[in-house]
Amino acid sequence: MHSVLLIDDDHEMSAMLTELFKRESVELTVVDDGVKGLDAALNGDFELILLDVMLPGIDGMQLLQRLRQQHRDTAVLMLTARGDDDDRVMGLELGADDYLPKPFNPRELIARVRALLRRTPNTTMQSEKLVASGFELDPAKAEVSCDGQALVITPTEFDILRCLMQQAGQMVSKDQLSVAALGRKMGPFDRSLDVHISNIRKKLPSRPERIQTVRGRGYRLTAQA
Repeated sequence: MHSVLLIDDDHEMSAMLTELFKRESVELTVVDDGVKGLDAALNGDFELILLDVMLPGIDGMQLLQRLRQQHRDTAVLMLTARGDDDDRVMGLELGADDYLPKPFNPRELIARVRALLRRTPNTTMQSEKLVASGFELDPAKAEVSCDGQALVITPTEFDILRCLMQQAGQMVSKDQLSVAALGRKMGPFDRSLDVHISNIRKKLPSRPERIQTVRGRGYRLTAQA
């Protein structure tokens, strides 16, 4: 079974999701406090964390920031208030892999969870190492380096880089990248992909411009080493 951590103080929703995830072969651990949630996230072995923004103790943004400061790269799906774009962008900038506004359709949550859990290494994943533009990416180990320096990146950032490296030198559309990395097409005002690309560039030891923006269309990884 997959192992997922839910950090949310809505007990009624948590009980509903516990039953829902059982049918999806997902073992859901529920914590209703930010401080206890951070401890569980840092010390537990979870494939995915579902993280509410509004929490007692410490809020979801603080929790996520501390989690990423500890170099924990567990996938994180933020649960945000509907229409609060600032929370969504802030969560992505702090290292969330994706977000879902509340209230949400349970089937949409399941679809997002499935997309994130698919990043777990498995036998169907391309196993050959990729080398392009100073990057070396090992899908089997879920490791990536740039100019010989190991990068600490989120699962979504890993999938974006893998997609760009597979087509190095070519423009990759935003929709193609979004499907590959987030498991869904982009919405008309969706800034998720742009924030993830910005986060990747900030982590590079040099030459962030090697990931080029093709304005209004997509991104390109330069072909040179």
